[in-house]
Amino acid sequence: MLPPCLPENVDLAAGAPYHGRMQRRLSIAAGTLLFAAALLGCEDAGKKPVQAKVPALTPAPASANASAAQAANAKQAVAELAPLPILNPPRRHYVWLLPPVPSGKDYLIRKVQEKFASGEQNFKAGHLEAARKDFDDAVDWMLESGYDPNSDPKLSELFHHVVDAVYAYELQAFRAGEGFSEAAAVPAPIDEVAEMAVPADPALKARAEEAAKNISHDLPLTVNDQVLSFVNFFQTPRGRDIVETGLRRAGRYREMISRVLREEGLPQDLIYLAQAESAFQPLALSRAGARGIWQFVAYRGQQYGLRHTWWIDERQDPEKATHAAAQHLRDLYNLYGDWYLAMAAYNCGPGNVQKGIERTGYADFWELYKRNVLPRETKNYVPIIIALTLIAKDAAHYNIQAEPEAPVPTDVVKPGRAIDLRLVAETIDVDVETLRSLNPSLLRLATPDDPSFELHLPLGTAQRFSAEIADIPADKWVSWRRHRVESGETLTSIGKKYHVTAAAIADANNLERNAALDAGEKLIIPAVQPQSEAKRRLVSYRVRRGDTFLGIADRYNVSADDLRKWNRLKANRVSRGMVLRIYAVGGAPETSSGRARSRSKKKPAQPVAGGATGGAAAANHN
Repeated sequence: MLPPCLPENVDLAAGAPYHGRMQRRLSIAAGTLLFAAALLGCEDAGKKPVQAKVPALTPAPASANASAAQAANAKQAVAELAPLPILNPPRRHYVWLLPPVPSGKDYLIRKVQEKFASGEQNFKAGHLEAARKDFDDAVDWMLESGYDPNSDPKLSELFHHVVDAVYAYELQAFRAGEGFSEAAAVPAPIDEVAEMAVPADPALKARAEEAAKNISHDLPLTVNDQVLSFVNFFQTPRGRDIVETGLRRAGRYREMISRVLREEGLPQDLIYLAQAESAFQPLALSRAGARGIWQFVAYRGQQYGLRHTWWIDERQDPEKATHAAAQHLRDLYNLYGDWYLAMAAYNCGPGNVQKGIERTGYADFWELYKRNVLPRETKNYVPIIIALTLIAKDAAHYNIQAEPEAPVPTDVVKPGRAIDLRLVAETIDVDVETLRSLNPSLLRLATPDDPSFELHLPLGTAQRFSAEIADIPADKWVSWRRHRVESGETLTSIGKKYHVTAAAIADANNLERNAALDAGEKLIIPAVQPQSEAKRRLVSYRVRRGDTFLGIADRYNVSADDLRKWNRLKANRVSRGMVLRIYAVGGAPETSSGRARSRSKKKPAQPVAGGATGGAAAANHN
């Protein structure tokens, strides 16, 4: 039966030659096109024109139609190609001739580790300046990379390891007497205690109320749940340690503070305000930048005559700061007529207290407390002082055991000009740390070039100091040193230690160039102060909760303008977790166009605006 699509009068055999011819023509045309494409490629490569000669297409004889069709089918079968191995190509192992390119973070980690390792090697070899440069470079790589160290565990671990290790090396170098680095501060206890949230213990109430009635006191002692909660905290191991440390150290200053408070006509129990603030640590530093046993911020200290220069900070002078605190507290009491309000204003500033009074209409601390118009730290501040007073006056009942330290008597001399504390220590045979503890207002290892400055020495050493220091020219007191000869030392070996020639030591001590030295003999060393000691050191500081911009600037004794410029900040604002670059020893870092740029004059800090949020930002503005 014929296919339905064809008419019945069509001869199928007659159509075979036509289909065969068409297949051949299509095959020849396809081949021609492929051949022409290949020639075009060759023309591009060889730039020589090529002509293709295609034979004329002639129809095959009709009698050979069947055989021609079979031949065409055979050629097509032969022309078919085997499948290409596209889906499963054979595996081949290639050898890369170039080293792999590390990722950005991997490269950063490697460079930081290299710089840090170089710094360690230089430090152990005694090349302190080279070590400092390597350490600074390692920190710079981290800070200038554009990566946030906290965004990656490896980067975070490396960053903190480098910073902590560098700080440890700096401490070692300082103990060895290298550099004019600033004395390390200690955290102010008030920051920790004011954040505590301990419930009140009703069992403590009866005893506290009894003590408030029966023990002698010249400040009001209110007993309520707020006070009892801190009485309870001071019974915990951490709280007990804070109380006992303060009571021990109070022995050094109690007699002096009592005298000053008496001279200023103030209650004696105000001493417990200093215990709450600092536990009587002259180097105590709060997150808001308040310093000393009375925790003055810079502008309030300047208001009451406490000088703050690159060399000294009189907020850390216990007696001068006590006079200033007494005058400030007296002024606040005269303003409010209430000691609780005066203490609150001492903590957060009189402006904040005055605004609270105006908003509520109450000039009463506990009313302001209930209406929540004071910073959180200030709300806790007054209850902390009351709780400390109750415990200190009834220590045996609370099982507080603290033997007060004895006051440290001193001799006082006026050098008249700048002098290196290391030279003073070597002259009177004491260690540098003893001198620093006796002179906590000194920020550096040298006194200021101020004729009025009083240097405290261990009792009984002033006469010896005056006699021996006269052997050294006064203009050399900040660069020359003294050295006690040890067995086997020579002028040459001593000269290498201080980077000075043996001949210079011999001339300074009127010795022969080859003179033998006796063990125990003291020599004058005409050392030259390394210029590097006057340069800045890069410090990386991570902003913590409660830190303020001005507080950080004051902590490192730098101006707000410099701190903004180093960190490309547009305003005096910082956020928790931010890492700041601080050049801690004055002036801007050296540049190619402005070597030894002078340090901009530090502007006094301004009070925080009354609308500032955050307790720590407003606290300690005394």
